[in-house]
Amino acid sequence: MRISVRVKPGVKGATRLEQQEDGSYVAFLHARAHDGEANKALIELISDEFKVPKTTISIAVGQKFKSKTIEF
Repeated sequence: MRISVRVKPGVKGATRLEQQEDGSYVAFLHARAHDGEANKALIELISDEFKVPKTTISIAVGQKFKSKTIEF
């Protein structure tokens, strides 16, 4: 499965994943975009939301950008 995710790192509210009308997702993360912390938090969030092992999740596109394509 492939999903498009727009990451918003460093938010003060709850960490969450919201689906948009176009089928893409927005991830609100506490982790900052520093040393891959936000990417690790995103993988953990996707794992929890979709009930898949973290080892099956990869960032296919956008490793260093806020817009990402996730495969699992």
